[in-house]
Amino acid sequence: MTQPRLLLSWSSGKDSAWTLYRLQREGRYEVAGLVTTVNEAFERVAMHAVRVELLEAQARAADLPLWRVPLPHPCPNSEYERAMRALIERARAHGVTHMAFGDLFLQDIRAYRERQLAGTGITPVFPLWGADTAALAREMLGGGLQALLTCVDPRRLAPSFAGRPFDAGLLAALPPGADPCGENGEFHTFCHAGPMFREPIPVHAGAIVERDGFVYADVLPAAHAAPLSSRAGMKRVQS
Repeated sequence: MTQPRLLLSWSSGKDSAWTLYRLQREGRYEVAGLVTTVNEAFERVAMHAVRVELLEAQARAADLPLWRVPLPHPCPNSEYERAMRALIERARAHGVTHMAFGDLFLQDIRAYRERQLAGTGITPVFPLWGADTAALAREMLGGGLQALLTCVDPRRLAPSFAGRPFDAGLLAALPPGADPCGENGEFHTFCHAGPMFREPIPVHAGAIVERDGFVYADVLPAAHAAPLSSRAGMKRVQS
């Protein structure tokens, strides 16, 4: 029996990576590719600010095609929705019938995704939905997932969390009220190793910078020592 074809919304972070692992383990779908929105001006993953070369390394490690969705900077919502419509048309032309997301419990985000796909012939799937996030974080770490914090909201977490590994020490250090998976926007991550990949992606955290009210760690390939591009309009955070 032919498996339904599915695209995975891929942020480059731990939740989308663990969603991929769940999909691989369950085997209900043929994963046709990883879909990522990319800031065209800076060649980085939108919001996470991960370099495209590392995004491509993830796709190679997962042995899956990367479906880049280019976005202008700045990106009004009308442009975002235009890009999503083009993605949906392309997906349908490739026989895709489902799209998976790594959302955990934010009902408004899920509802927005469901509205976007309503009537398109593509059904949204939420493999991690409703999971206890403390238990899920421990499951990820116990399963061998490794990630770095790429973006921190300083209104929720101290800037010093940027660039830290997502590990048991980080979970213990989170302040009261912070979600262990960062689902409320406390932090975003880059996943560089885990059971969803054939091999780990050697990386390290580079410059810590601030832009638009967020603190970012520039994740670099292990052999790459260049600072964050000044084109990104960022300034260094003083230590």
